[in-house]
Amino acid sequence: MSASSRPRILLLSGYDVGSHRRWREQLVASQPEFDWQVLSLPPRHFRWRIRGNALSWLDEPLLRDHWDLLVVTSMVDLATLKGFQPQLAAVPTLLYMHENQFAYPVSAQQHSSIDPQLVNLYSAIAANRVAFNSEWNRRSFLDSVAALLNKLPDAMPVDLVERLRAKSRVLPVPIDDSLFVDRTTPLNRQQPHLLWNHRWEYDKGPDRLFNLLEQLVRLKQPFRLSVVGEQFRARPASFDAVQDAFSEQIEHWGYLDSVADYHRLLASADVVVSTAVHDFQGLAMLEAMASGCLALAPERLAYPEYVPPAQCYPDLEADPETEARAAAEALVAMLRANEQPEPPEAWRLSQLGPQYRELLWEMLAKGF
Repeated sequence: MSASSRPRILLLSGYDVGSHRRWREQLVASQPEFDWQVLSLPPRHFRWRIRGNALSWLDEPLLRDHWDLLVVTSMVDLATLKGFQPQLAAVPTLLYMHENQFAYPVSAQQHSSIDPQLVNLYSAIAANRVAFNSEWNRRSFLDSVAALLNKLPDAMPVDLVERLRAKSRVLPVPIDDSLFVDRTTPLNRQQPHLLWNHRWEYDKGPDRLFNLLEQLVRLKQPFRLSVVGEQFRARPASFDAVQDAFSEQIEHWGYLDSVADYHRLLASADVVVSTAVHDFQGLAMLEAMASGCLALAPERLAYPEYVPPAQCYPDLEADPETEARAAAEALVAMLRANEQPEPPEAWRLSQLGPQYRELLWEMLAKGF
């Protein structure tokens, strides 16, 4: 790298799903002092992508260029990539862990395999630094690696978990400052507008949403409802059950193509709700909280890192019906107690952007 040139960074996204794409686009746009190039693979054929991305990029000309730094997502098989591309072996590398496959729940439609977990583990070993989007993500990864090593028969490296811990840190996906708005109208506490804005998949708990709404009816708590988020060809039947049972309360249903319309919805809702059993950071919750919503989330996963205790309901994951009752009662109590929104200020891009910049320059300076 010459003194007059910008450092060259190659960013690899092995499964460029919405949140990964958003993160990489934001990172590149917010760090203009670096010369970025991006390689990405489309978000389909998950098992092939996570195991085969190094093969997909085998003949990629960009990998034969000179790079000062690599930044790769958790879906990239970094160890195999560096084995296939020896010219990259000594390039300092930051692994960004959007998720870890140890803590990702497996649905009934998927077959269990240790391969995705080993891709994450080997990539973390091969990287110089590892950044996680939440402390929950980091902790669940390290704890799961320790549990795996305890099951293996012999010839395990000494202190591997501690070595991984020493080179890891928490660095969330930032929330754009434009989403932090001052509400001009008070929250509707008599008939709150509830927003459920997650991916339409089983791990986001649509069945638990149905249970929660039933409990609110039991408690005679009026509400309006918007259910939005990314949808796929196959979706849990619970969504149809919610739409049928609560059609009179529904304000908006389905995916919003317009980002501006989505942001307006965030700013018009009163309470953002999570019923998830899986969420490594919770961008949907953070965005709505930035826009002035109260939060209602289970006391598990990454939520306690930014959701106020009074806006969390008890974690009773193994007992969905009891958890739904507790969630409904927590919401009613929160509304009556005049709980106020608490925007996640520390997750602003203006707060986290400098931390990303500092880490990138630190890695460039050390050269590893």
